[in-house]
Amino acid sequence: MINPLMFFPEMTLPVLGYIGPGAGFAFLGSFLILVAAILLVLVAIISWPFRVLAAALFRRNHKRTKSDTRRVIVLGLDGLDPRRCTRMMETGALPNFAQLRDQGSFRPLGTTNPPISPVAWSSFITGVNPGKHRIFDFLNRDLTTYLPELSSTRVESGTGNRQSVISLLRKSKPFWHVLAEHGVFSSILRVPITYPPEKFRGVCLAGMCVPDLRGSQGTFSCFSTGSTDGMAAIGGDIQPIKFHNQQAKTFLPGPPSPQDGTDEHYRTPIVITLREEGRVAVIKVSGRSVPLREGAYSEWVQVRFRVGAWRKVHGICRFRWTGKNEKFRLYVTPVHIDPERPALPISHPDYYSVYLAKLIGSYATLGLAEDTWARNEGVIDDEAFLEQAYAIHDEREQMFFESVKRTRKGLCACVFDAPDRIQHMFLQTAHDYDKPTREGLEKSYEEIIDAMYIRMDELVGKLSRQIGKNDVMFVISDHGFTTFRRGVNLNAWMRENGFLQARADSGDAQYLQGVDWAETRAYTFGLSGIYVNRAGREKEGIVGEDQVGPLKKDLIARLEALVDDQTGGKPIRRVLDATDAYHGPYRGDGPDLIVGYADGYRASWEAAVGRADGPVFSDNRKAWRGDHCVDPEIVPGIFFVNREVKTEEKLQLLDLGPTILDLFGVSTPKYMDGKPIPLEKPAQ
Repeated sequence: MINPLMFFPEMTLPVLGYIGPGAGFAFLGSFLILVAAILLVLVAIISWPFRVLAAALFRRNHKRTKSDTRRVIVLGLDGLDPRRCTRMMETGALPNFAQLRDQGSFRPLGTTNPPISPVAWSSFITGVNPGKHRIFDFLNRDLTTYLPELSSTRVESGTGNRQSVISLLRKSKPFWHVLAEHGVFSSILRVPITYPPEKFRGVCLAGMCVPDLRGSQGTFSCFSTGSTDGMAAIGGDIQPIKFHNQQAKTFLPGPPSPQDGTDEHYRTPIVITLREEGRVAVIKVSGRSVPLREGAYSEWVQVRFRVGAWRKVHGICRFRWTGKNEKFRLYVTPVHIDPERPALPISHPDYYSVYLAKLIGSYATLGLAEDTWARNEGVIDDEAFLEQAYAIHDEREQMFFESVKRTRKGLCACVFDAPDRIQHMFLQTAHDYDKPTREGLEKSYEEIIDAMYIRMDELVGKLSRQIGKNDVMFVISDHGFTTFRRGVNLNAWMRENGFLQARADSGDAQYLQGVDWAETRAYTFGLSGIYVNRAGREKEGIVGEDQVGPLKKDLIARLEALVDDQTGGKPIRRVLDATDAYHGPYRGDGPDLIVGYADGYRASWEAAVGRADGPVFSDNRKAWRGDHCVDPEIVPGIFFVNREVKTEEKLQLLDLGPTILDLFGVSTPKYMDGKPIPLEKPAQ
């Protein structure tokens, strides 16, 4: 979704899966969640007659017109690209997509600006532009410190008798809340930017931005007997271990300690024992013994962290023995919140995550579940990454089809992340790079991507067979994909051109901490935004309001004329003034300018971590070679529906909410920017 997954390394802040700090962690205790869930069930049973009466009275004031729609099913395939879909449908490789197109309609779907997952899915959810839902990137910047903070979620730690509070920062109302007000039930599974889950008439399992048990957006662990030289710790911890008599002892980090000003974590012991002449490693953790063979994943393993005399916090993780050539290396996924004993509310109602776990078994709960950082930093290889991504996809598929089966009337929506994550790591060809494959892979990159699209086609076919005459089936993506060959550090460019001043002692300082703000007029932040250092807005702002307009025009002209000296190409397709791109009460909280990168370019890894040193242009040598943080015209999403679309106008992602409301006979709220897409009614 993205989607440059996991950019920022740890400092005193937990790592974010895409870029920046984590959401923080304020555990409630799984016992309290379980007790609350039982009480909620009892209250629900006792209060059922009264709730039915109240709902009937409420619906009298929220009438909807007559509708022949029984169910609406939304299958979200994050990042699926319309150009590849078209090409593969023409060759016959995607028969189920082709059948859906022929039965109904297929169009490119306009995405948001920027085409970044939290921005795009927020517009899908609310039907409004970013100026109304207030999500402009993965991050916001703190106007006092200039440090990054997660744009969608905030955790305020409690003190004394005060409870910790987890807040969803996305503004505006989800369209399924509007449906609920009109008596329509919804099942929402893993749609991004739904954490913490909001209360409404329906069920929801939260998606992107659910933290791991460390309070980050995904921090792996790696234990190694060999040299850790060249193994980066960005996005994870790499810890040395030693074996004595075929046994090694270490600790797995868990929830953060409540001690302010520290980055300490509660830990649980791990004992690793080599058996069968070193062919089997037995991992003992939290009272369980887990046998592993080299190159194989364990199942989900429940782990416990004691956080007080009478209190434990529960998580789940998977282990993989990845060592080679007599070196032992144990990779541990981020520790996910245990859905059966959730330490944080990850679903609505609270017991819904428990219900799903009882139904299908343990499953990934981390918002950014596929560990792209571990792959990006060489801790796991391509084969291990693909196996992990498809295992998570299979879990999602089980819960989705259980939900479809149980949704007799109303809305069922689910987003699958595998297309996005796999394209991030494998969208490259022999034409683009020196090697068509990485070491150890039998298939070329193109074959891996094509195989993923074929697997999504099978998912579409399976769903199509469960769609009835009065059901409407949408298959959508939030954006498409392109390659990421060259990085652009606009902070370095602004430093060279006098817009930004670095302190003499800044070195390779990150998070904009090497910037001399008293001499800086503009800076880039996140993946596509440029901000003016405004007096009266930023704490150390120096640009007066009368200077903002001319400064923006100067930046637009220069950036759109920028040339990459090495390739001769233009790295920036266009730069938009945010006052023209956004409207609404939160427009001023976003960037001043939005950079639309050209095909093959993106904000560099150095720019993403807030550095202003080094070159403006650099080759991208990470495993992460595919991306979509470019001009939105380059990466539209997909739109399939099993009914004919009765307009030639361009379709937009934010039109989906109003369209679904219309299908259920609900008028589009006036605040929404999207419009209902006219669809042919089914034959009688």
